[in-house]
Parts: sequence; structure tokens; C-alpha cells
Amino acid sequence: MTKKLYVGGLSYDTSDNTLENLFTQYGAVESARVITDRDSGRSKGFGFVEMSNDSEASSAINSLNGTNFEGRTITVNEARPQVDRNQRGSRGGYNRY
Repeated sequence: MTKKLYVGGLSYDTSDNTLENLFTQYGAVESARVITDRDSGRSKGFGFVEMSNDSEASSAINSLNGTNFEGRTITVNEARPQVDRNQRGSRGGYNRY
């Protein structure tokens, strides 16, 4: 079973390939993706890595969380499930009805 990890604090220059290379030291990487802004194409400074099994993912978390990568201190932890955008709640504002 794959385990999805959140990686925050990435340099804006980090690519999918460099992120994948960082995590392959700890096990098999199913996918590595740096999240980019849809309008500018620029990195948002975080990404996700899917690893093949729990023990390899735990090893990566324990080894990489709080370390320096490409000049930035990164955060690595287990990704939380994605919440449906429609269920996030109101964004505030005025509702006249």
C-alpha cells in the first residue's frame, strides 16, 4: 500500500525530479510532484511524494523532517486526506438572501 507524504518549505527551484531523487534514498518512490500555481506555473513551495510502503515512508519522515534541502528547512509528514472544495465552508462575505 502506498503512503502519501506532504513536503513543505521547498525552494521555488525544486523540480519533481529533484524531489523524487531526495526520497529514493529511503525507498521506492511511486510519484513525486511539486505543486505549481496554475496561472504562473511557479512552484508554491510544497509537494507530495508517494512511497511504496509504510516503513520506507516512516524512514523518510524521520530522516528528512526539519533538514536542509536546497537551502531551505523542509517539513515532511504524512499527508492529510484532501477535503472536497464544496465542503470547506463559507468564505465569508455578504449573503443578502
